[in-house]
Amino acid sequence: MISESLKSTLLHYKDLSASFCFLTGAGVSAESGIRTFRGEDGYWTIGSDVYTPQEIATHKLFSQFPEKCWEWYLLRFFKCKGAEPNAGHFSLEQIERTLNDNFSLVTQNIDGLHLKAGSSDKRTFQIHGNINKMRCSEECCLDLFNLPNEVSLIEETKSFSSIAHLLKCPECGAMSRPHVLWFDEYYTEEHYRSESALNSAFRSDVLVVAGTTLLTSLPAHIVEYFANTHKTIIGIDIERNTLAKYADRSHRGEFILAKSSEALSEISKILSDYRIPET
Repeated sequence: MISESLKSTLLHYKDLSASFCFLTGAGVSAESGIRTFRGEDGYWTIGSDVYTPQEIATHKLFSQFPEKCWEWYLLRFFKCKGAEPNAGHFSLEQIERTLNDNFSLVTQNIDGLHLKAGSSDKRTFQIHGNINKMRCSEECCLDLFNLPNEVSLIEETKSFSSIAHLLKCPECGAMSRPHVLWFDEYYTEEHYRSESALNSAFRSDVLVVAGTTLLTSLPAHIVEYFANTHKTIIGIDIERNTLAKYADRSHRGEFILAKSSEALSEISKILSDYRIPET
């Protein structure tokens, strides 16, 4: 799967103690059974109106229908909670242990599976948030709070009122909100470490992109930066897309037509088996 030229590139950069940034999207978690955000299961009905994911996942809708918005997110939360990391997630954890401070991970995914697989909080930038967390909707503080296990009662009662008290901000008592970036919001450092993610990516020498079509602005900005500065881009996806063009045109870059789990596992093996020669 990994060509000899790409293997040579990976070893070349490791030999130089170069920095690697990994950028992951929905395709990585799809192998854990989590469907993409824009899938058919994303639609939601409130009264007689049907809303698309792009309409539900907004601060505007939350302001109008906080209970209904929370119900939709809780449905997604239970799907994510039951999912387990796949070989791609575990391979990235192994790569981090191999590269240490020469590794960073920027993920669009909100399922928390990278952290569940063992990737560190320090080097993992969850730029779209984490569905397992909530925060104060009134911004009384920047603290994140775990969703209480008791919210699972909604699956049995089918009633939001039975668990509404569990979704209050522990600090001020206001309604909490899911810790996710909504479509009508902007990236911020205080909530999503967006500036830190960009700085970490820009300092890197190699960008490995897996399972994303680059539809969101910050990931697209990272890829464009690498392309404009003639750095190496390695793309991974199950079909050729815009990412393939960036990878093919980059310095020593390539596009790998494969599942993320398979390609990342092979990259992990190449990097972990190689030892920098002593001088």
